[in-house]
Parts: sequence; structure tokens; C-alpha cells
Amino acid sequence: RMLSTLLAEDPELEVVGTAVNGADALRKIPELRPHLLILDVDMPEMNGLETLTVLGREHPRLPVIMFSNLTRRGAQTTLEALALGAKDYVTKPESVGSAGEALEQVRASLVPKIKALCRPWEPAPAVLARRSHEPPAARQAPPSAPAPAPAAPVSPAAHASAPPLPSPVLAPMTRRGGIELVVIGCSTGGPNALATLVAALPRGLAVPVVVVQHMPPVFTRMLAERLDALSPLSVREGSDGARIQPGEIWIAPGDFHMTVRRSADGLHLGINQGAPENSCRPAVDVLLRSAVAACGARVLGVILTGMGHDGLASSTRLREAGGQLLAQDERSSVVWGMPGAVFEAGVADEVLPVDRLAAAIVRLTALGAGFRRGAPVVTTPAG
Repeated sequence: RMLSTLLAEDPELEVVGTAVNGADALRKIPELRPHLLILDVDMPEMNGLETLTVLGREHPRLPVIMFSNLTRRGAQTTLEALALGAKDYVTKPESVGSAGEALEQVRASLVPKIKALCRPWEPAPAVLARRSHEPPAARQAPPSAPAPAPAAPVSPAAHASAPPLPSPVLAPMTRRGGIELVVIGCSTGGPNALATLVAALPRGLAVPVVVVQHMPPVFTRMLAERLDALSPLSVREGSDGARIQPGEIWIAPGDFHMTVRRSADGLHLGINQGAPENSCRPAVDVLLRSAVAACGARVLGVILTGMGHDGLASSTRLREAGGQLLAQDERSSVVWGMPGAVFEAGVADEVLPVDRLAAAIVRLTALGAGFRRGAPVVTTPAG
């Protein structure tokens, strides 16, 4: 009731129904036609994970946000839920002073995610500008939005099923200095994108990789353990002073910024609880900015799916320093906020589907030389 009341206070949202468990929700979905489902994990009769399995078959386009506990078990279950198709999650408040403060904390986290996942599909302004110069035969119209639910004012998300954008190679690039460090930033949809990416990176990767995924404490440790099991590389949660070496992947710990600094014996991590940036801690901007300070142009940035624009300011700084940047494409992103921001700002060298990013990282790091940017190279899933 409290959650329903909280959401009803927003004029752009309407709660069209509630369900006592997963089975009840599955019975009501065809009638209520919601644009998004908020799903708890612990429910009688049919729990959240069992419900997600059925939703994947019967309602694959319905976005789901998990309501999770901030515990090791909650983190493990949430990661399993994301792997089963949930788009995002919100943690239940802990150690707050009052019920009002708890609700405000939920509102601040949940409402923006609902609106990001329910935004109707439309090309970014830069894509529209590019299309205006294409011959009519080369253009591909976006799909028609599904008919809206009768009681909900927000249109359903369609990123996952949208057709690929017309994506010509816009300009060749010329060779320049080599890569010393890969920096990856992601948020909404990031755990699954990271799973796809790190599983495809080879054991002999010539450089270390540092990652910011917007997640709370405990969750980042569980994410590192999960990715370590998938990857031939070593994946660990970052710790202060750790020396980073080729073949290693380090995940920023939840509620801590992670930085890179250079010492006489190589690159080391720093961990701090400085003020949040872009309302985030850890923040991509903090990590990437420190990497540029430590390595200059020898940094390869990778911006994956995520809400907001964390990473944009530091990506601009990376470009000014002569570094390179890859971005995940719109079709394979859960939310094309972070990668879309760097694309529209003109600082991305290549825009690729998530399943082709690992090959691009290997290509750029193994060459010992990168490329000097012209216009961005944008590639469809078909190549």
C-alpha cells in the first residue's frame, strides 16, 4: 500500500493493480496490461525468480524492476533475476530514521528507473540528424508503439525489440599510441552487459580492466564473484592500494569511488568515499578522470548501457587527452542514457552491439596502437 501510494503521487505514473504473489500477477497481466512490473523476490506460492521465468515466455517485452534486500542473499537473487530478464532493481531501505525517510529513499531510486524503462522508443537527436541526409531507401522507420494500457499514461519500452539503425561506417581512422588501461562504465542493464563482455575477453589480454557498475555494497562483491566464474580473467572487487596488472578485471566497490594512480612500480587502485558525482558513488567520471590523469591518451574507455550521463564529462576529457572511446549501441542497451550521451556529444570512436565490444577491445589493445578519430564508426549487429 505504501509503495502504491508513493507511485500514485507522481502525475506521470498510475498503479493499475497489485498482486499477492507471482501467480496472481500472471493472472492479472493480460487484463491490466501494465507497462512495467515491480516484483518482490520473497512471495508465497510463486516467488520472484519463478515468476520471471514464466514472464520471459509469456510477456518478454514487459520490463520488470526487482525489489531487493540489501543482503548477500538479496544480491545473489537480484543478479539471478537480472540474468532471467529483469531490467533493473531497487533495494529496500535499511537503517533509516523513519518510514517517511524510507519512502523518500525508495521514491528517489525507483521513480526515475520506471520512467527510463517506460520511455517510448525514438532515435536520438544525432541519429535523426544523420538520417535526414540519407536517401529514403536507406532509412528504416521505428516500430509502431504497442497500444497503450487503458489506465496508464506511459508508453512501454521497446529498446530490446527495436530494429537496428542504419549504420554506415562514417570515416576511417589512422593509427596512434597504444593502450595501457581499459576503463568500463555502466549502470542499468550493466551486469548482463558485463557478463557478455568479460566472458569473451581472452586470458592473454594485454592490459588491465577497471570497472564502475552503479551498485550498492555487497552487490558489487557478488557481481565480481559472478563475473569471475564466467571469465578466463581474474575478476575482483577493488581494494585500496591494489596493484593492477594485465589479465585482471577490478570492480569498484559499492558506495566507494575507485581511482587509478601511477607509482614507481606501476598502476594502483585508490578507494575513497568522496562526495557522489552525478548522484553516484562509485561514479564512472571519477574513475575515468583519474585514469586519464595517470595514463593520458593510453586509455580505452568503454561506456555500456545505463541511465543518466555519468561518464560523459570524463569521456570528453579522455578525447581531449587523445584517448579512445567505445560505446554500446542503442539496440543492445537496456537504457541508452550513458552511451547515448557520449555518442550525441561526438566523443565516441565506435558504437557497437554489446556482443562485439570484447573483440574491439582485443583488437585495439593487441595492436599496440589505436586509431585517431574521424567521425564515429557505428556498426549494426549484422556487422
